[in-house]
Amino acid sequence: MMRVLLAGLLAALAGPAHATSHVFLVQNSGWMEPFFTDPSSQYKPLIAEVVTAATQPGDALVLAAFNQGLPGAPSPRALMSRSVDDKSQREAVRAALAPLTVARKPHGGALADTDLGEAVGSAMTQALGGKPGLVWLFTNNKNSPNNDQATAQRNREFYQLIHSGAAIRKAVAFPLHMPVKGERYSANGLMVYVFAVQEQGMRELDALLRSGRLQKVITEPPARLKPLDADTVRLVPTRVENVPGVTFATLPDGRLRADVDAQATANGPPPAARITWRLENAIYPYTIAHARIAAQSSLAGAVKPLALAHDDVAALAPGKPQPLASTMALPVANLPGKWSLAALQSAGSAQVLPGRIDVQLSDQKLELSQAFRQRMATLFPGDPLPDIFTPPERIQGSRAALPVEVRLQHGAAPLLAALGALFALLAAAAALLIAATRGRKVLVTVEGEQRTIHTKAGAKTPLYDRAGNRVAALHTTLFGNKLTDLREGAQVRIGR
Repeated sequence: MMRVLLAGLLAALAGPAHATSHVFLVQNSGWMEPFFTDPSSQYKPLIAEVVTAATQPGDALVLAAFNQGLPGAPSPRALMSRSVDDKSQREAVRAALAPLTVARKPHGGALADTDLGEAVGSAMTQALGGKPGLVWLFTNNKNSPNNDQATAQRNREFYQLIHSGAAIRKAVAFPLHMPVKGERYSANGLMVYVFAVQEQGMRELDALLRSGRLQKVITEPPARLKPLDADTVRLVPTRVENVPGVTFATLPDGRLRADVDAQATANGPPPAARITWRLENAIYPYTIAHARIAAQSSLAGAVKPLALAHDDVAALAPGKPQPLASTMALPVANLPGKWSLAALQSAGSAQVLPGRIDVQLSDQKLELSQAFRQRMATLFPGDPLPDIFTPPERIQGSRAALPVEVRLQHGAAPLLAALGALFALLAAAAALLIAATRGRKVLVTVEGEQRTIHTKAGAKTPLYDRAGNRVAALHTTLFGNKLTDLREGAQVRIGR
């Protein structure tokens, strides 16, 4: 039973903080008969290769077979639970799959039915224990060999679990060509689903897809099921008309960079550049049949709308980008001045200010692309298109963001001027210090007797007559000397 796996998986989760938890669900109900009985079937080898590509040392792994749970025949059923190592992963999966055959119902011997929602739900609540992770599903999209009345209901429950369930944050599918022929049934294709559970699971799935490891086994592009309200389009700069004082460039990762000469843009109106984008559909297999589009830039703390050549999108299909012209103004008034601390710190090099361009689609209508419909009809002939690919009606808009980097070039002149002023200030301070500590000779006359007094700035030297009586004090400052505490009738003066 799947519950037996809980303790083993939780123990594996106690490994490295970066480890990912995977649950691989392998369908073995009646409709899967040709995938098990055809001698040329690549079903089990594919699963072993996907598991090997998707997991890394330290990850937690559960492998289970599923159909439809009945009294005396629980589903899913554990095949393997372990912590992944880098030595025997492929062989361990192959050994666990080797004895797996088509499941039958207890007592009657009929081929087992399937409940996709039951399998995915058990994987999340029991195998993962409510924690983040990835749930993989290998299926032919059929829920019941006998096409009983409960099939439609189970399909709706599966749809609701994926699209409306809060636990699943991202879902993708890979329709694969796999022709097989058994004694009872035949099939042309197989579907591999991946469900990312919670935010951490979504980050782990994104990282896996970016790594390219999975693409070495599955070359088909992932069909996105969820989310359909984020990152649905991409903006790729294709042509930029530079303006005086501003030079644009496209970085290898797709970001737009603007090099701004602070001196050239200090006077005159704010510069604005005309940018032509390639607007790409990022939600294969859906076509954006129609949507209203708006965009704004967030640069140097200023949010400004982008003036677009048109405010709507129509028939934007995957792999068929559309041009989109725009005008973007740079908020020069918000950029740090040449005498700012940031400018002085970056003198002689570029001061980098991160920003972004936000794209918002509203009144959005999605349709499955015709190419995907044709592919599904080829892989699953005679089967209705799974409802899971029907976009929810409540998704009316989506958003996307393009990072932008502004590099502000101030030059070295402000820094040199600041350094000159600093050196002048230090020189003046040094002169004052020397003057304050330098010894001085002062000639004073006391009752007709000339005396030379050795003193320095800040000193107060008492003066006495011939009888030893104090008659005055000589007070020396940075700016001169003066007599203080002069006794009445005493004859004392500075100089001869």
